[in-house]
Amino acid sequence: MPIYEYICEDCQTHFEKIVLNKQQEIACPKCVGKRNAIQLSVFSAGNGSANGSSAKPSGGFSGGGGCCGGGCACH
Repeated sequence: MPIYEYICEDCQTHFEKIVLNKQQEIACPKCVGKRNAIQLSVFSAGNGSANGSSAKPSGGFSGGGGCCGGGCACH
């Protein structure tokens, strides 16, 4: 379900709305106006790291294949 950002053309309130289908009527939460313009929004594509750095996955394996990533003597 996408979340869209809108601005009410009557009272200039900015708000977000989850849109279930394209026929859904969108009303301003402040003035209940129905003249709303969809806004361009910025999205984020996370890299899985909490601090924004590109760290290797945790778990201690270094790759290399095998049943456990090549980190043991089971080969």
